[in-house]
Amino acid sequence: MFRIGTFVLHLFQKGVEAEKRAISFLSKLRNELQTDKPVTPLEDELPDAALWNQYLDYQRNLSNGNGGPSWFQSPWLYVECYMYRRIHAALAQNPPIDNFDVFKEGKAQNFFESQEAVIALCTYFQELLKNIKDLDEKQLQEELFKLLQVSLWGNKCDLSFSAGEDSSQKSSPLQSLENMIPYILVNDMEKLWSLLVNAKKRNTEKSNVRVDIILDNAGFELVSDLVLADFLLSSKLADEVHFHGKSIPWYVSDTTKHDFNWTIKQLQSANHMWMSRCGINWEGNLKKGVWVYRDHMFWTLPHDFSSMAEVAPDLYADLQKSNLLLFKGDLNYRKLTGDRKWEYTVPFHQALNKFHPAPLCSLRTLKSDTQAGLKPGQGEQIQASEPEWMVNGKYGVVQFDTAL
Repeated sequence: MFRIGTFVLHLFQKGVEAEKRAISFLSKLRNELQTDKPVTPLEDELPDAALWNQYLDYQRNLSNGNGGPSWFQSPWLYVECYMYRRIHAALAQNPPIDNFDVFKEGKAQNFFESQEAVIALCTYFQELLKNIKDLDEKQLQEELFKLLQVSLWGNKCDLSFSAGEDSSQKSSPLQSLENMIPYILVNDMEKLWSLLVNAKKRNTEKSNVRVDIILDNAGFELVSDLVLADFLLSSKLADEVHFHGKSIPWYVSDTTKHDFNWTIKQLQSANHMWMSRCGINWEGNLKKGVWVYRDHMFWTLPHDFSSMAEVAPDLYADLQKSNLLLFKGDLNYRKLTGDRKWEYTVPFHQALNKFHPAPLCSLRTLKSDTQAGLKPGQGEQIQASEPEWMVNGKYGVVQFDTAL
């Protein structure tokens, strides 16, 4: 008994010491950020450190001797990603807290505060499944469009966007979808439908139709993505769905493997019949292999996706096997388009800068000032009445690009 007590005390002391070291790391980071210090190479030995430091060299070369990258004088996307990577390093270098997710509590709170919306969505979906075999093609299309929109507007639930404040989904978005249609600036849902229907007709029993979802936020948004994925299987529009999450805690509310599994377990154990049914079915999909969860360190690098083929050829080759890639959220859109301030009418295909592993679609509510592929005058018209339209999360896009 004494030995156990001594061991527990030792662990506790190690934890306290690790916490102090992590706080010291984070204090140093805050000071660098607030005083516009130069961006420094990563000093940890985590698997992605070399790639981060190569990217810093690339940024230094871009400056042409005009001073190296600093917190206020660098591309925002780069220093934003770098900040989250440094936060991760502060914990990852200090066992026994090296696997602790500092954003875990906020993500769990978001999920629990969205219960009413989660219940409504799970109930709607389970009722839909009862009759799904009887739906004709037009009805199936309508249901797909509904669930695409729920997934789109679920992207409003972003804790990095709300600075960690409450961003939960309080009520069922299903009731307000019709009213939200005018706020979808690019609506390519018809193209998605055509692609999936034609893929199904073309594919024989030997080759499955595969859809990939590059995830964004945990909480209600993740549940809406899981419902969409289940619908794709249940409607036979797809045979398998691959989910791509983050390998480290990222942008406050981004989905990690722990968040993914935790959400399904929470639904399984819920005392609501349809929530529980969803959780049980989804655990089954993972066990059967028709759902696959993956993470790759490329998703938490600072690179645009146009660099993927060079920096992460294994990931690019995997995505090429997909029939459709669904990219969720604003950060993915920024990385798809290089986070540039495009003219609004520049075609989405052009803004992707040769990133075309497979047909892809962005489901994104606008929270940053980059947007391509609008109609002439569309952006200017909204700008005249709503100067904050690109960053207030009120507008969205379902924006499609076919592969080359």
